Amino acid sequence: MPIYTYICKDCSEKFDLLVGVTSKKTELKCKKCSSENIEKTLGSFSVGSSGSKSSSAGSSCSTGTCPTCF
Repeated sequence: MPIYTYICKDCSEKFDLLVGVTSKKTELKCKKCSSENIEKTLGSFSVGSSGSKSSSAGSSCSTGTCPTCF
C-alpha cells in the first residue's frame, strides 16, 4: 500500500497516510482536526544504499554515468 502526503485545507496540517487500493476519499481525514477537506500533495522521499562505495561527487553512482550524477 502506498503512503501519500496530504495537507488539510482547514488547519494546514501536513501528514502522511497509508492508503489502500480500495480506500474511498471520504475515509481520509486530517489527523489533527478530523476534517475531510484534505488534498494530496507531493511528498519527499529518499533512496539509500547499503554499500559503502561513494564517488567524489557524493552520489551512489560509482561510474558517474547515471542521470542522477551531477
